[in-house]
Amino acid sequence: QVQLVESGGGLVQAGGSLRLSCAPSGRIVSISVMGWYRQAPGKQREMVAVISSGGSTNVADSVKGRFTISRDNAKNTVYLQMNSLKPEDTAVYYCNADVRTSYFSASRDYWGQGTQVTVSS
Repeated sequence: QVQLVESGGGLVQAGGSLRLSCAPSGRIVSISVMGWYRQAPGKQREMVAVISSGGSTNVADSVKGRFTISRDNAKNTVYLQMNSLKPEDTAVYYCNADVRTSYFSASRDYWGQGTQVTVSS
């Protein structure tokens, strides 16, 4: 069973920075797309940024120029560097990965447990 373990959330003042990390545990054959999503209270979960195994990225307009997604394929780890944080970035941030655990089965989606990011004004 694969688990995605997130770290790096916390409380920061507006204008500050945080770096989120997410690494899977368990048997892994390959990981294609990895990404970060967030959900604020009373709102739907939304995509923040995703990155392919080849390094192609897609970043939400609301964070473009402030957040950077990257990954270390050797460590199967994805990062989200968040700069110039705003109070509206406050949310629970979830890691997502499309993971293949066997050569004889298709990949499937996995989600982390979420990490709270709170930005104070």
